Amino acid sequence: MLLTVSKRLEFSASRRLFVSRWTNEENLAAFGPETNAQHGTGRNYTAYFIFSGQVDPVTGMLINISEIKDRAGEVVDNQFDHKFLNEDNPAFRDLPPTSENIARQLFTDVAPLFADVDAKLVAVHLIETPDRSATFYTDGACEGNYWFEFSAARQTMSPRLTAAENAQLFGSANAIHGHNYRARLTFRKQKADGPIVPQHDVDLCIKSLRDEFDHTYLNEQASLKDRPITTESLAAYLRERVAASLPIHRVRLHERDDFFAEAWTSENIFLGMQMRFSAAHRLHVASFSDEKNAELFGKCDNPRGHGHLYLAEATIGGNYDQRSGTLYDFAAFQKALHDSIEPWQDRHLDLEAEEFRNISSTGENIVRALWSKIDSRVNQQLARLRLWETRNNRFTLRRT
Repeated sequence: MLLTVSKRLEFSASRRLFVSRWTNEENLAAFGPETNAQHGTGRNYTAYFIFSGQVDPVTGMLINISEIKDRAGEVVDNQFDHKFLNEDNPAFRDLPPTSENIARQLFTDVAPLFADVDAKLVAVHLIETPDRSATFYTDGACEGNYWFEFSAARQTMSPRLTAAENAQLFGSANAIHGHNYRARLTFRKQKADGPIVPQHDVDLCIKSLRDEFDHTYLNEQASLKDRPITTESLAAYLRERVAASLPIHRVRLHERDDFFAEAWTSENIFLGMQMRFSAAHRLHVASFSDEKNAELFGKCDNPRGHGHLYLAEATIGGNYDQRSGTLYDFAAFQKALHDSIEPWQDRHLDLEAEEFRNISSTGENIVRALWSKIDSRVNQQLARLRLWETRNNRFTLRRT
């Protein structure tokens, strides 16, 4: 199992995507029309600094999140925030400040600052706009993400099932209904100095997909004939479509904000679902002095407790059924997640949840306790579990 802790930081900057040795046409193809912004154009960036390591059995922490904020925040404030990156940050004098390059530079600048702690920076995820993001990993791999939207109607069903089987499996979703879909295309490369895929090629690909699906009735689309019309099947089809022209790594398809399917290959399908719960807790180690607890946990050590509206996101994998076009029954998945978190709903975790009688209710310990609760209810098919304590603090557990 791999546990990671992520801290979210924001900064604003301007930049121009331009390579001086390229022609205007080459820059336009690589970066799109904004390459013409000679004096730069702006973005409000969001960066996730992602750490991995072993959890301290006494404190229940992998790393003190405040330390991430302080150390990484100084780099962000001094070298990226309110800068014209091409001129104010030496790293981008000769390198275009693409999402991928900014994520890599943030990693390069921040990773050495944590040489004195056991946890290590393993990735930086950078969101440039709602439609564009990138992730740089410690092994040098880099991912570029492109989101797009389309609206379509559908009848959830499989032509390989009988009418009775479709009605039983899909319930009310077997009737005609619609979704505002949001899809993410992820391209991956081991080393990338510029865009992993030229912007021109991505734009053409997304336009083609929108032309095919936007404001259509999916069951009548010729390209989907004889395919199950499920979220899993649609995600797999999108990946197949993109792979025909671009080196796609994976596709995520949201039919709503809290439910999605991911296709890595036609056989490698995942389903994700989100659910919120409210709970109170206190971060405190009984064997520590009041001064040490205050130093370690700050306001989180309030004797009266404090609370969060937690967000849990469970992702499951397993055998994709080609006949029905499903990985797992939606209602059963939803019930498994609900039944796992319901005992914690509107409770004080330290005082009313058995799981935290003897361990601190840190995000690390909560996500580990929640894993076993969900995994046992989904036939041990849980692949990843994320827990947002706040929009800035995220804890993730993955099956390895």
